[in-house]
Amino acid sequence: MRQVDGQKLLDSLGEGVSAIRGRLTPNAPMDRVTWFRAGGLAELMFQPHDADDLATFLKLVPESVPVLVVGVGSNLLVRDGGIPGVVIRLSAKGFGFVNLAGENRIEVGAICPDKNVAAMALDHGIGGFAFYYGIPGSIGGALRMNAGANGWETRERVVEVHALDRQGNAHVLSNADMGYSYRHSSAPEGLIFTHAIMEGYGEDKAKIRADMDAVRLHRETVQPIREKTGGSTFKNPEGHSAWKLIDEAGCRGMIIGGAQMSPMHCNFMINTGQASGYELEYLGETVRQRVLEASGVRLEWEIKRLGLFKPGREVKSFNGKA
Repeated sequence: MRQVDGQKLLDSLGEGVSAIRGRLTPNAPMDRVTWFRAGGLAELMFQPHDADDLATFLKLVPESVPVLVVGVGSNLLVRDGGIPGVVIRLSAKGFGFVNLAGENRIEVGAICPDKNVAAMALDHGIGGFAFYYGIPGSIGGALRMNAGANGWETRERVVEVHALDRQGNAHVLSNADMGYSYRHSSAPEGLIFTHAIMEGYGEDKAKIRADMDAVRLHRETVQPIREKTGGSTFKNPEGHSAWKLIDEAGCRGMIIGGAQMSPMHCNFMINTGQASGYELEYLGETVRQRVLEASGVRLEWEIKRLGLFKPGREVKSFNGKA
């Protein structure tokens, strides 16, 4: 197994790093980044100052070194063995902006919280963004996974997405280029989204505010928003609600170590205290197995699982038959 050695990796990048304006942190603890508050170290974390700084850095990193982008860490489960290579964590200063970009159009940086986009749209009477008020995370993640809620999806708002490739070259993708489907886009995995242009429609502010209040009330009533959680754990299978399948399989409140399926909303997995990445992932795979045995339906993860297992603490993906 490849060893995680952040200082060695940083040194290997050579003198070119002197031109970097952002922050480079060897052996960065990912449990301070993810909302689960669990997981191992990132071999090298880079927080770029802006898109130009990110492009400069990408040109320094050899193709053999893995590069992974994380947003605010809301839907990430990091394994205890850590993440080899470079983890890029976009800075709020360089990528957290949200501005008007024309009539009913918004320009938004990839790390801007979803709820800030909803608030901006309210301020300017732009409809179609209220659903973001109830989605934890940032726009970059929403663009990548076609995040949605309350009957709306990101793909309905996207005009174009700006990105950098692995070599630091700029690209602009249209809505069609993103290849959206349910909780998925087919945009190349190697692209790093920097910002997007999104479009809504004119709407009365009172109506927008009412929609946002309804989203907020729903979250506070049925979701464990004050817990250490990653949001919805599994995608809704076609024709089913994941939480109902989990409940019917007897997994509401199930506990493995410090990990638990929330008694409030059983498609939310929570860290009750000091859960490890192993315990969280093992719980999730156990739930997948029990749901398949009970209903014949195979749940698919919505949370992204990243990194290496610790030796002897591997979690096998459940791929059995009902």
